[in-house]
Amino acid sequence: YAGSLADVLQLAVPPRNARAEKKPSPEPLPPPPAPDAGSWRRYERGAGFLEALASGGAPRAVWTALPGPEWADEVARAVAATLSCGRGALVVVPDGRAVARVDAALGAVLGEGRHAVLTADAGPEKRYREWLGVRRGSVRAVVGTRAAMFAPVRDLGLVVIWDDGDSSHAEPHAPQPHARDVLLLRAAHDKCAFLLGSWSCTVEAAQLVESGWAAPLIAGREQVRGAAPLVRTVGDGDLARDEAARAARLPSLAWQVVREGLKSGPVLVQVPRRGYVPRLACERCREPARCRHCAGPLEASEGTSSLTCGWCGQEESAWHCQECGGFRLRAQVVGARRTAEELGRAFPAVPVRTSGREQVLDTVPGAPALVVSTPGAEPVAEGGYAAALLLDGWAMLGRPDLRAGEDALRRWIAAASLVRPQGTGGTVVIVAEPTLRPVQALVRWDPVGHAVRELSERAELGFPPVSRMAAVSGAPEALAGFLAAVELPGDAEVLGPVPVPDAAPGPSRRPGAPPPGEHWERVLVRVPPGSGAALASALKHAQAARMARGGTEPVRVRVDPPDIG
Repeated sequence: YAGSLADVLQLAVPPRNARAEKKPSPEPLPPPPAPDAGSWRRYERGAGFLEALASGGAPRAVWTALPGPEWADEVARAVAATLSCGRGALVVVPDGRAVARVDAALGAVLGEGRHAVLTADAGPEKRYREWLGVRRGSVRAVVGTRAAMFAPVRDLGLVVIWDDGDSSHAEPHAPQPHARDVLLLRAAHDKCAFLLGSWSCTVEAAQLVESGWAAPLIAGREQVRGAAPLVRTVGDGDLARDEAARAARLPSLAWQVVREGLKSGPVLVQVPRRGYVPRLACERCREPARCRHCAGPLEASEGTSSLTCGWCGQEESAWHCQECGGFRLRAQVVGARRTAEELGRAFPAVPVRTSGREQVLDTVPGAPALVVSTPGAEPVAEGGYAAALLLDGWAMLGRPDLRAGEDALRRWIAAASLVRPQGTGGTVVIVAEPTLRPVQALVRWDPVGHAVRELSERAELGFPPVSRMAAVSGAPEALAGFLAAVELPGDAEVLGPVPVPDAAPGPSRRPGAPPPGEHWERVLVRVPPGSGAALASALKHAQAARMARGGTEPVRVRVDPPDIG
């Protein structure tokens, strides 16, 4: 990641607390017995995976979890199997709510005193005390958020990461590592087991399987169909013909599903966050508009009719779609901003709960209610939701991001996984064009197939994770000086520079944006597989040399940036 040892240590070791340091850590407990496979039997190789852990093996698996809340118990059983042979285990999850679920599951499976919880919310004394207990070997199981990826677990036998596509796993502080990659390195260096689990599947996870480094851990199609809800779609054509949709921005099918769902339980309504920046796509086939020179995203230039590449900055005045030959573009926009209010008026006798930035709910009762949530903030309903509405699909698919489709599918599947199975009436309605690949993957409940196809296309275009990329940004003079000094690998390709969008005021400030009032530029450096380490080393040495010469103008370097267009 082109970072320094001091930066890594600052992330890995929590601030010292003298009071916690003076207290002795308890003696380690004897290893627990090997657990029963439990719900792991639902997966084709699930029981064998636990047996390998309990026997001291080091299996590596990409686990596509079945819908429902059982994933936390399954993680806990994998940890217990590892501890039963005297080894340690480390579990990294995206947020505090997931930590609480795994914490409760570990307590139920292991008993008290056998695991530590490492989160920034614990407070300095408790966090340092828990970390010391891990460092001294008093406990050999750890669950925490991304900071726990460096936890010094004794005799590490298993590393687990849940929902690796969540942006919370990307550390915002230098050198900005991703928890998935840190755990991959630890698994390789310590020769321990590795488990990447999610309801969905990222392109990086698919690459691990395709390369043979990890094996797939999946359920059969009959198991998937039995656990997943029924998914129905509403596209642009349906909305155009639907009087209810034109009047209230909600299609008739959605009204029917909400009405039926409220007879037996709560209904979840997922509304995208405001503030997504639209990108351009073909009006006919919805294929994203890409640059002919570097395959970067094309953007509309203000005040002109021409398009500009967001990567290399070249103008495109004669764009046409490579898929269907169309010449007309469509901008994706956010709609249905008053969804919660409309639903509240339509169902005045039903309570409406919201979960989002201001207040994130953890659970809701199983009684009939409307639960309006932003992506990632969906609470768990007792007994599962009777139905779910996934609104404004284009708002997420229209983000100017290479991962827009993958991330939209991940968020949809995460919400739909909280809905009851189809056999008990669980129904999901998604408002998005039915022919789009992520929507079809949701209907078929096939996140792995979607990720495999995405990986294949990125390999053809030279996109990450097949290639390695680094984003270098700064003021134009500082950036030019840095690029002149850095000795890049011979196979490196430099794209840009292009202007970096100015920072938006308030909490919506875009990651990587320049300080307010400053105008920065950015270049992307791309290298083929096998040259990633050389690229990181070159950038690291150039940055160190610049600082040694007294360079005062900031230059930001980020390897594998998650938000490239």
